[in-house]
Amino acid sequence: MVALALAIGVVQLLVWWLQPTRNNRMDAGPPRSGYTLHDFTLYGYGDNGKLSYRLQAPRLERREGDDSLYLNQPKFLLPPKREPGEPWTGHSDYGWVSAKGDELKLQGAVKMRRKAYAGTAAASIDTSDVTAWPKKNKVQTDEHVVMHQGTATMTGIGMRADLDTKHMELLNDFHGTFKPSTSKR
Repeated sequence: MVALALAIGVVQLLVWWLQPTRNNRMDAGPPRSGYTLHDFTLYGYGDNGKLSYRLQAPRLERREGDDSLYLNQPKFLLPPKREPGEPWTGHSDYGWVSAKGDELKLQGAVKMRRKAYAGTAAASIDTSDVTAWPKKNKVQTDEHVVMHQGTATMTGIGMRADLDTKHMELLNDFHGTFKPSTSKR
């Protein structure tokens, strides 16, 4: 029994000696920022070297550990990938950019606008909580959407849109008003 107890004691001492030391420091409070920017402009580029998006905001935080970016009151620009076209511009209450920069979340109230061009009427989208993939120029939301383009107004719950092909799907509870054109023939 004495030999067994002595062997157990030696093994325990070896475990303590060979085990790496642990950092017992405990962080209190919310995660710390890796850095914070004020009044900045952020440009995101696609694989082809062309601009995918531009974000401007009064505050950006990059948190240590996840490398994503958190924005307050961002203004954004999503340029067209095909010509002719006009960029979509707008703003939201908050924003988030993935670590790779290939996904944006525009949170809170989101307002998007596009100017008229080449026979295409100006357009606007008012919604909330939009997820955007700027390299693909696609956006999506599960929230209530109001879209105006020319004399047409469309509303619904949930939306998927390809901003380049101008293809938009309202997923539920669709209502549309298509007023006749006021132009003379």
